[in-house]
Amino acid sequence: MTKAIRIHQAGGPEVLTWETVDIGDPGPGEARIRQTAVGLNYIDVYHRTGLYPIGDLPQAIGTEAAGVVEAIGDGVTEVAVGDRVAYAPVLGAYAEARLIPAAKLVKVPDTIDDQTAAAMMLKGMTTSYLIRKTYPVQPGDAVLMMAAAGGVGLILSQWAKHLGATVIGCVGSEEKADLARAHGCDHTILYNTEDVAARVKDITDGKGAAVSYDGVGQSTYTQSLDSLRPFGYMVSFGNASGPVPTVEVADLASRGCLFFTRPSLMPHTATRPQLEDLAGALMNVVGSGVVKIDVNQTYALSDTGRAHRDLEARKTTGSTVLLP
Repeated sequence: MTKAIRIHQAGGPEVLTWETVDIGDPGPGEARIRQTAVGLNYIDVYHRTGLYPIGDLPQAIGTEAAGVVEAIGDGVTEVAVGDRVAYAPVLGAYAEARLIPAAKLVKVPDTIDDQTAAAMMLKGMTTSYLIRKTYPVQPGDAVLMMAAAGGVGLILSQWAKHLGATVIGCVGSEEKADLARAHGCDHTILYNTEDVAARVKDITDGKGAAVSYDGVGQSTYTQSLDSLRPFGYMVSFGNASGPVPTVEVADLASRGCLFFTRPSLMPHTATRPQLEDLAGALMNVVGSGVVKIDVNQTYALSDTGRAHRDLEARKTTGSTVLLP
């Protein structure tokens, strides 16, 4: 028996319940892991509220964690008992222990501790596909990062800077601007009070940004479009402020033949080679110190409701970890 945070219905943080569950032994292709740290992500809020349906309830939510392999089922070759491992995105992470397909696990090197591993998998692999697959960042590119002081923002800003980009970070406060600059942003913009597009054009000598990585959604969508250079990429990978409006094709044409895409992590980790590619690149930049993962908040796993409230109120910065 173990304990987990589960939901029996969609709703606010109050629907998160701390309860005892029986997980049993691993079946063929499965591993049982004792989890040491669980990552908190905004997609967890979407799952809790029903914005992203997760199927039959009750069910544990959460999509990333780190831990130690306790047992393996028949046919498992990816990991062995005693291995330190991490994963994302696999639903059911809010638990002290769990069963999981072994093919979804990646080994964690000694250069990375458990809290860092748990905090970085979803946001870090998201960054990995955003800047290596969706729009491959090139030296000299002007990159616009919305919510640059958030979990993905802090990782992407550092990684893009390492690739030779000029990183422009949009944030909600002076405090977050300081944090963004300390993590690779060459310029910061307060998107609640400043004209983002005008600032971007000023920074880029009138050219505009090559790409806007926008996980905020509704409130920043038009600002992202207006900030791009001709043939620029509008990459909408989240909607913390609400879903983006219907995309008008004419808006893309009138702004200089823009590209619009709405990627997600699941298709980028659908196969073992894809998972190993994204995770391997992430492990390399974190393990070598190129990208630093800031775990700025920790909560007891049993106190996940408070963590969700703080996340939705934008009281958090960087990464947050739940401790079983």
